[in-house]
Parts: sequence; structure tokens; C-alpha cells
Amino acid sequence: MAEQPTVGTSDRIKLNVGGKLFETTVSTIRSGGPDSLLFALSNRSTNEEIFIDRDPEIFSVLLSLLRSNCLPSTAKHFSNQELIDEALYYGIESQLMSALAPSQLNGIDASLVNTVRPSSEAVVSDFNANDSDGSLWVAHGGQISVYDWNLSHTATVRTHLDYITSVKRVRPEIAAVCSLSGWGLHLYNMANGSRVDSFEWVDPTDVRIYKARVHAIADSEDSIYASYECQHGENCVLRIDKSSMKISSEIGRMMGNSAKNMVPRKLAFLSEMGILVGSSVTSGAFGYSGYIRIWDPRTREVVWETNEPGSGRSSRFGDSFADVAVDYDRLSLFKLCSKSGDLGVADLRKLSDDPWVYLKEKNLSMRNVGGNGSGNFVICCYRKQAFVGREGELEVWSRTVADEDEGTASEESYRRNYVDKAEDSERGIIIKKIEGGGDRLFVTRENVEGIEVWQSSYNSGVVSVI
Repeated sequence: MAEQPTVGTSDRIKLNVGGKLFETTVSTIRSGGPDSLLFALSNRSTNEEIFIDRDPEIFSVLLSLLRSNCLPSTAKHFSNQELIDEALYYGIESQLMSALAPSQLNGIDASLVNTVRPSSEAVVSDFNANDSDGSLWVAHGGQISVYDWNLSHTATVRTHLDYITSVKRVRPEIAAVCSLSGWGLHLYNMANGSRVDSFEWVDPTDVRIYKARVHAIADSEDSIYASYECQHGENCVLRIDKSSMKISSEIGRMMGNSAKNMVPRKLAFLSEMGILVGSSVTSGAFGYSGYIRIWDPRTREVVWETNEPGSGRSSRFGDSFADVAVDYDRLSLFKLCSKSGDLGVADLRKLSDDPWVYLKEKNLSMRNVGGNGSGNFVICCYRKQAFVGREGELEVWSRTVADEDEGTASEESYRRNYVDKAEDSERGIIIKKIEGGGDRLFVTRENVEGIEVWQSSYNSGVVSVI
């Protein structure tokens, strides 16, 4: 007698999902991966239909996803969470995540699609977006709320701090937090809510070094960097080794009695170049002043710096920068001038006394848009674009000239456009922070609850109904 063929070697398979019959190929349901439930069912040694007690309408959507790698138009009848719950059951959440991911972020085409609002103390003090999937860690009051790649709330951790001013993901489950109303850097495990470590800046030889507040946090693969400031202005950057969880070195100790010696308010580490970029800016009766300083953490030496106002053309005397950002993709440094509103860019690989190229406005409709002397500007570089908040308006500078050396920019390398539409900009509420993650742009505004989520269209054509 001939041996009964197994479903695993047959071309077709029948699935009865919630009373509705589906017929497809073994290769289709195995495309969910070897760890999926459907792959396991395809190995059953019978040709009889397999019954699955789940929603047939959602299964139809997921089956279409396995067939074509995109979601059908019928997916819009279900919320993202409904689709995710079923995809988790079948073990094909990675395929759904890919289909629901936003298109590559294009600032000109981006629109406001959602607002993430913590359930308590909803005015966000700081947030950190995961570049790989767009998940969020949000600080509000003394709490940190976690939102997954679908921006669904998954956890909230109460810290010992009354008000968190900075939060940074330094490991998959570890958040580094600090508060200007307290002192020290603190690490929290977001899986169980426990504080796992704290780091204070101390120096037995200097009695002035105590109760230092942390202003900025950055990290690399093996280190955490935090800028500390004591009551009388003494400040430095401490490097913390991630493997030993010990302070490994002190970088750039300064006395903060002048603008060029203030504590760094921003830190960024460029792994490709192995450098740490720090900047600080302050305003007063005579305008804005500040510095940009680059250290080599291995030697703890300053390898380049500029102070504004300063002498020479590079500082644009009288038009000091209001904010600074690093373009990790193009290894460039951007600064936004406080009076003119002009945008300057410098190649981090070719720094000199005068490295700045000031971008020339190519968009005729925006020739009169610029600085107003207020200096309420913020800038963020993401996906090879520079996003700028001017008061309450959001704009994008996109590269238009493809140079062989992408880090090199000319006056006409970028073009400026609005990201927000007229109805968005009419709110006029000052933008406080911009950050990108997972091809989304996240924006917070002064004293406004929640985080705005901006993105381009979905690849699948399905609009989020989170």
C-alpha cells in the first residue's frame, strides 16, 4: 500500500478558522517563519482541514499579508491592536510590524497622525525615541511611560524623582534619568520598575564637588556619558563603563563662570568617528552666547571647539547660534542662528577655524521666513534631513544636491519647506523638542500635553487608527 502523503509535502492546505474555510499553499503559511504556529500546523501528517478557533475576518487579512507582504484594504476595518493580537497568536508579528511601519520619512510629505498622551501628568518633560522601531520612553512628572513600536502603552514606572528632566535608553530595558531638582544620574529597569544604580560626581580633593545635577545624557555601545554641574558652576562630563557600571573617567572639567565654560546642555556620541560632541547656549540682555566642543573620550582631550560670540567670520559676530544638532548619517554639524534664523552646516571630518556653510534659501515662498530675534528655535537631524522648529512652526531642510562626498554641503545643497500645514501652524505654540525614531518624527510643545507623531504614508496604504 502506498504511504499516505503528509501535508508538509502537499502543495495545498485547508484551514477552518472560526467556521470559515480557507485554502492556501503550504509555502504561503510557512512564510510566517519556522517559529510560527502556522508553520507547525503545516507539518501535520493529515490532509484533513485544520480547525483554528479564531476570528476568520482578521485571519483573512493576515493571510493576505503572508501572500503579498502587504496589508489589503480590508485591514482598515480593524484597529492596529486587533491585528497585532491575532498576529501574536499566529506567531507572525514581525511580518505585521513590517507592513504597519511608516514609509521612509519624507519631511515634505509628513503629516500629524497621532498624539501620545500619558494617562497622568501628561505634560511631557522629556522623551527618547528608539531609532530602530519608533518606540518611546516618555518622562512625565516623576514617571516614565513605555510605548511600543505601535505606540501602545505597555508600562509606567514611578521613579524616586519628583520631576524628570532627561531620559535616555542606554540598554534595551535600562533607562538613564536625571532631574535638575535633584542630583546624580540614575538607572531604572523598565521591566520591573526598580532602580538598579546611581552615579554621583565626587572629588575628595575638592569640597565644592557635591550634589551635582545632570543636564545631558548620551551613550555609546560601551559607555554612558553625562554632564554634571555643581552649585557653584563647576562641571564636567563623566564616562560610565556599561560592563562594570563604574565611572571610568572624567572629561573636560570647567568652572562655569563664563558662557564658554558652562555645563554642556547637549551631548552626542558619534560611534563612526569615536568623538563626543557637547554644546551649550544661554541668553541674556546682550543676546545669545555659547559653545560647541568636541572631545576624544579616549584621550579626554578637546579636538575642536568654537565659541559664540567670538572673533572671525566663523562665529557670525552678533548672530550666535540658538541650537545645535548632529547629523549622524552625513557626519555633519548643524547650527541655527538666533537672530537671522540662518542654518549653518559643517562637515565633522573637515573641521577648521571657519567650517560653516550657511545654506541659501532656494524656496522663493520662504525667502522672508527666518529669525525674529526671539531665538525660540530647535533643530533635529534625522534620516538625512534637518527639522527645524521656529516658535510654533515646523519646517524641513532636504538635500537637493547629490555630492560624491555627502558630508560636503554647498550653499544650495538644501531646500526648505514647511512640514506642518496652515491649520497646524496656526496653533502657534512654541516647539520644545524634536526627535526622530522608526521613520516617525516626535514633537513636544511648551505646556501642551502629549507628544505629536508625524510620519509619511504607510507602505500598505492603511491609515493608523491607534
